[in-house]
Amino acid sequence: MLIIHNPNSGKKKDIYKILKKSKSLFEYYGYNYNYIRTKYPGHAKEIVRKLTDINLVISVGGDGTFNEIVSGNIERTNKLVLSHIPVGTTNDLRTLFGYSKDILKNIESILSGSDKQIDICMINNKPFVYVSGFGKFVSLSYETPRSSKAKYGYLAYFTSAVKDFFNDSYMYDIEFEVNGSKHKGKYSLGIISNANRIAGINNFYKDVKLDDDTFEVLLCSIEKRSTMLKSLFKLGIKDITKVSGVEIYRTNKFKIKFNNKLKKPWTIDGEKYPSGDKYYEITINKDIKFRLSNKAIKENCIKKVY
Repeated sequence: MLIIHNPNSGKKKDIYKILKKSKSLFEYYGYNYNYIRTKYPGHAKEIVRKLTDINLVISVGGDGTFNEIVSGNIERTNKLVLSHIPVGTTNDLRTLFGYSKDILKNIESILSGSDKQIDICMINNKPFVYVSGFGKFVSLSYETPRSSKAKYGYLAYFTSAVKDFFNDSYMYDIEFEVNGSKHKGKYSLGIISNANRIAGINNFYKDVKLDDDTFEVLLCSIEKRSTMLKSLFKLGIKDITKVSGVEIYRTNKFKIKFNNKLKKPWTIDGEKYPSGDKYYEITINKDIKFRLSNKAIKENCIKKVY
């Protein structure tokens, strides 16, 4: 087993020290492990792409680190089994994967778990593990300074969000195709995801499954700050599908074309997606196996273990 750790994700923790404590745990489940710290963006992807003779790869870091090991694995001919322990700032994946805040317990839940094929979304053939988006607020994940995230955690995002709230909303003129129907309109925000927790908001969607061959598309047509404030308030007490000015679709293929220039790049799993394309197609890849905790499989999957 190989553990790939991004030491710059979230608040500083001595992951290596924690892993040394769990040596007997690895041995109990029949694993020898190696440990590598990433040194630069894209390093985890490079490591995974070149690996040989590894039964399990676990990334320890934020959403971007997990995205890297998935990206490296997709480029391989012989795919590896992957898993992830989130130690970033918002840790949206922690809920979906059935983890606690205790890293040792999370390691044990992975080692005692099962391998599953789950839905991986692809945007123009580039994977994202749980969320991508454009428009209002989505750039906060990559524009908020890493030093602020490490020091203040989720509060750093909240402060940046408040500042962005008072900026005028840029309306994107788009055409899109979903579930066999074509649409067009002007929208301030678009989010494509496969998770029930987004931006730290629990139960963002109801009944999200990791292996149902669908993802969720949210398009927001709200422009005025007063209307947006009311909608954000409703989001805290209602199902997202009940918020006015918001359209929700569930699908396994989504095509979108921008008729005006992107003001800021898309975000993919919290990182900048530097693409100037006007056309995007989102699909699903089911060619990768993940080691999931039994809790995650029970609560967030619909199909039996392969």
